[in-house]
Parts: sequence; C-alpha cells; structure tokens
Amino acid sequence: MSSSSISHAAGAHSLTGLPAQAVIREVGLRDGLQSIQTLVSTARKCEWIADAFAAGQCEIEVGSFVPPRLLPQLADTAELLAFARALPALKASVLVPNLKGAERAIEGGAHLMILPLSASHAHSLANLRKTPDEVVDEMKRIRAARDAAGSATLIEGGVGTAFGCTIQGEVKTSEVLRLMQALLDAGADRVSLADTVGYADPHSVRQLFEQALHIAGDRFCCGHFHDTRGLALANVYAALEVGVTRFDASLAGIGGCPHAPGASGNAATEDLAFMLQACGVSTGVDIQQLLALRAKVVSWMPGEPTHGALWRAGLPRTAPAALPH
Repeated sequence: MSSSSISHAAGAHSLTGLPAQAVIREVGLRDGLQSIQTLVSTARKCEWIADAFAAGQCEIEVGSFVPPRLLPQLADTAELLAFARALPALKASVLVPNLKGAERAIEGGAHLMILPLSASHAHSLANLRKTPDEVVDEMKRIRAARDAAGSATLIEGGVGTAFGCTIQGEVKTSEVLRLMQALLDAGADRVSLADTVGYADPHSVRQLFEQALHIAGDRFCCGHFHDTRGLALANVYAALEVGVTRFDASLAGIGGCPHAPGASGNAATEDLAFMLQACGVSTGVDIQQLLALRAKVVSWMPGEPTHGALWRAGLPRTAPAALPH
C-alpha cells in the first residue's frame, strides 16, 4: 500500500459507508491510445506501465489483439503483455475482439482477456460487425479454447452501450441483463458493464447495477464510465453505493468511442483516485506519482485532447495527511 492510501479499520466498508477498498483498472494504453492519432513508442508504453505499477496500480489493460492495419496504435500489444507479466503482482489484461485475438492472449499468458459485446444491436454491427448474440457464440468458442489450452487466463464479458446508444437510441435494461446472463452461460468467468457513449446518470447506474449484482453476484466485476457529459465520477459513486469496487479509467481521461460524437473520453484515472481516496476508499495509488506520470504521458502526445481537473489545481491543502500535497 502506498503512502497516499487512506487506511481504515478492518471490515467491508469505510467510515463513510462505502466499500473500504476499490481497484482502478488502467485502460489508457488500450481505450485511450486507440482513440488518438499519435503513435506512442513501445519503449514509452513500457515506461507508462512501469510508472503506473510503481504508483500503485495493480491492474492494467495493456492493449488489444486486433489487426495492426485497423489499429496501428496497438500493434505492439504482445510486447507490452510480455513486459507487464514480468512485473510482480501486476495483473495484465487485454481486449480481444474474437477467437483469434483470444488465442493470442492465451499464448501470451494474459491474466485476463475481455470480450466486448454491445447491447445495442446497431452499435454491435457498426463496431464489431456481429450481432450481440453472435458475440455470445464467440464467447463459447473462446471459453472452449481457453479450457482446451489448460490456460489460467480469466475471461470477462464486457457489455457496452448499457445505458443507451448514439446510433440506436434506447437500449432496454432487459436486453442488457439478458446478454449479461448469456455471456455467463456461455462461459465468461465474470462480466462488466460500460457506459460506452456517456448516457448514464447516477440514478440509472444505481438501478442497473443493483440488478446486475442480483444476477451475477461476485461475478459482476467492473464499471466502465465515459465522461462525455461530465458524470463519470458521479456514476462511479452511485456504483460504489451498491457495492461495486472495480472501475476502469484512463490517465488524463484520454479515449472515447468513434460512434459517440462529442465524446470527451474516459473517467480520468487521477481524478477518480482522488475522489475515491477523499471519500475514504483506499486504492493503493500514490496520487502525486500518478500526476507526474500524467504530465509525462501528455508530453508524448502533443496536440491530442486530454481531460481531467486535478492536474490543474493539485491536491487541496486540506486533504488528509495520507494524501501527499
């Protein structure tokens, strides 16, 4: 645990009634970099991984096994996975769009692979060229391949556009939950929900996540929120209130969705870490180290849009002593 974490008495909840601990899974190296034009070198990406790990981040999505011609920004995912696996206790995850990508994740020894599914039929066809139920069928093939290989790689089914879609509009809650259950039935070890286009609000998050937890229990693992309309942190707080303790975030808030006009990116890792720890939820992250890494990464991508608020003003002088300022 780093010096910037806030410690609490043993138990499942902090003094605020929220969970005592939460994990921030860094997705900037995948969801962030795939959304910008700048090609960051493999050496710098490895430096990003090493610095994030040194700052206390224990789960990092290092890339995606997609064809390099489609996303040249992620062409070095295999090298990054190998680098990340050499860091003790770091859990390295990759996104896989299909069985071929999953086979590469298994071969590379990823701790976790994430198969994305869009609950929106229209978004699924635009983004994955498959219907949602065809993605469920792909999950069955991936699970079979994982088991046949005797691999320990976990499989996460990530249900996106869970709160609506810029192409289709409404996405019914019943369809989101049906597909989440279908992924579990097809062999996913765990499932997560994503507000891909930034339509969520705290009330809708609380309602949907409560139902998801009722269905999946501890196999429901993560919330992924975009800050398109400035509600990412509020949505995280609503998820915390119902007991969710893992959240995706991207350093400097980079990222977004090509099918979400005006999208401003993911929840910013440094802002999320600050909010959680200010609320008494331990993350194990040293925020000052994270801010230093943010400045470095932003310097690698001049002219690219970045987001977040904490970097401008820094930590408040009234922050608890455990938060360096």
